[in-house]
Amino acid sequence: MTHLCLAALLIAGALLISACRSATTPKPRGYYRIELPKEPRYKPLHQKGCPYAFDISTLASVTADHDQNAEPCWINVSYSQLNAKLHISYKPLKNNLDKFVEDVHYLVYKHTVKADAITEQRFESTDQKSYGYLYEIGGNAASNVQFYITDSARHFIRGALYFNTQPNRDSLAPVIAYITEDIRRMMESTRWQ
Repeated sequence: MTHLCLAALLIAGALLISACRSATTPKPRGYYRIELPKEPRYKPLHQKGCPYAFDISTLASVTADHDQNAEPCWINVSYSQLNAKLHISYKPLKNNLDKFVEDVHYLVYKHTVKADAITEQRFESTDQKSYGYLYEIGGNAASNVQFYITDSARHFIRGALYFNTQPNRDSLAPVIAYITEDIRRMMESTRWQ
């Protein structure tokens, strides 16, 4: 009987010890919650000495592009709260529209290595005499949104959105969607001087 009691105690002890261990399950990676304004607000932007004007988000700040290759009227629209920057370059046209459009296509489709899809949305405003394309680049590409807008005669603007973080479309999706709407507003409100 003592052997039986001892065996029962050992079995009960082993069950108690094994019951205290919890099975670990890997958890999916979480992302920071990003609070975006429900109603975006805009303000007019006119860079002194530049032949364009458009609306930008009140969340954004504008600085001149100080890169060594930057030209006059190149700016950076920074979203510091969102860790994003929209690089905007301006070029005057001198019978070279086709070259600039080809450059944009090259820079957009250079992302096909990492892109899941690239969608093009044509833009036209006959009132402002503005035409262009908005490119949304799906996947973990370095730049998820690019665009150009022109009057087809004298002015050409190109923009590319970059984040100061490793590309991850899933975590950046709400911010990309928010800034894409700002870019649409920018394109719609572009005025040439």
